[in-house]
Amino acid sequence: MPQDLASTLRTRLGLAAPAAVAFERGDVTAFDGYTRQRIAYRGLEGDPIPAFLFAPAARPARGGVVVFHQHNGEFHFGKSEIAGLVGSPFQAFGPALARRGLAVLAPDALTFEDRRGQVHGVEPHDYDWLQHYSAMSYRLLDGDTLMRKGLDDAQRALSVLIDAAGLDTRRVGIAGHSYGGYTALYHAAVDPRCRFVCISGAVCSFDTRRREETGITLFEAVPGLAQMIDTHDVLAAIGPRPTLVVSGTADKYSRDADQVVAKVAGDFIAELRVERGHALDQPRFDAIVAWLVERVGDPPH
Repeated sequence: MPQDLASTLRTRLGLAAPAAVAFERGDVTAFDGYTRQRIAYRGLEGDPIPAFLFAPAARPARGGVVVFHQHNGEFHFGKSEIAGLVGSPFQAFGPALARRGLAVLAPDALTFEDRRGQVHGVEPHDYDWLQHYSAMSYRLLDGDTLMRKGLDDAQRALSVLIDAAGLDTRRVGIAGHSYGGYTALYHAAVDPRCRFVCISGAVCSFDTRRREETGITLFEAVPGLAQMIDTHDVLAAIGPRPTLVVSGTADKYSRDADQVVAKVAGDFIAELRVERGHALDQPRFDAIVAWLVERVGDPPH
C-alpha cells in the first residue's frame, strides 16, 4: 500500500495534480530581519485564499516552507498566528524561519480567519464552528470530501510559495502542528514536490483514537478511509524524503506516535518525543525551526 498510496488516495478523493497558480501581491511590511507580504490566490472552487509570505530581509531565500496553522478551536486565528500577531508565540514560525534565511507561506485554512463566511479578521464569531462543520457535511452530501479541498489548497500553497519566492524546487518543504500537522502528513504523502516535512502533534493510529475516543479531524472524514489505510501507511508513503515527527507522551492526538513510527521501514524519519502535552513549547518550537533550516541547507554555489 505505501508505494501506491499517493495514486490510490488521489483517485479516491478525485484530487487533481499540482499545477501553477496565479497570485496577487499586496503591500510589504518590513520588520527586523524579515518582510511580510500579503498574498492572494484562488482555490479549487474559485474561493479567495489569503496568505502571508515571509522572506529574509536584504537577501534571497535559501529555500522555503509552507506552514499550515493549527486548529485549537480558534477559527478566528490562521495565518496571523504563524505571523506571531495572535495566539501562541510557539506557532510564530513565519518570522523565526524568515530570519534564518527561509521563505515561508502561511495560508488561511478553509473556515479560518479571513476564510470565514460571516466575518473576517481575528475576532471570534458564534457561527465559526458550524461553518467548519458545514464545510465537511455539504461536501459529503455532494459525494465530495473536505480532504480533497484541503489537499488541493495545500498543493496550491506550495505552488505559490515556489513561484512567489523564486525558490529552487529541491529546497522546499512543508510543516504544521495539530490540524496543520494532519494537513502536512497527507499533503506530503501525495505531493512529491514536498522535499521534507515536519508533522507535529498529529501522528496517531486510527485504532488508538477510536479506543480513547479522541475523535478525528473533519478533514479526515472520508468514507472508508480507515479500511484503506492507517497512519503508518501515510507516513511510509512520504519516504525516503526527510520527515520529522514531533509528539508528546501526554498528547492524545499523538498518543502512540512512537509505535506508529516504529511500523515504518527506513531511516528517513527523525522523531522528537517529549513528556509533555499537545501545545508546543519553546524547546519543541526551537527544535522544529532548527530542523527545517537544516533541511534547506546552505545555498548552492
